Amino acid sequence: MPITKSAKKAIRGSLRKKAVNDARKGEMKELIKKFEKLSKKDKAEASKMLSQVFSAIDKARKTGIIKKNNAARKKSRLSKLVK
Repeated sequence: MPITKSAKKAIRGSLRKKAVNDARKGEMKELIKKFEKLSKKDKAEASKMLSQVFSAIDKARKTGIIKKNNAARKKSRLSKLVK
């Protein structure tokens, strides 16, 4: 347990940041799953959805939720599903 006032404050801040990060990561994963399912059925609709998925991945990358190469790998693999 934190003892000092600043340590208590840091824990509160880190919990808020974790909640935001978890939400953004969950949104990204959910969009990826929807896209993968859609790409098996309808390639045209999936290609329309691709920019939305890329946007979620880029936002996660920008805020440091996932690393640069991880984002690039995800985008590459998803774009292969549409081709």
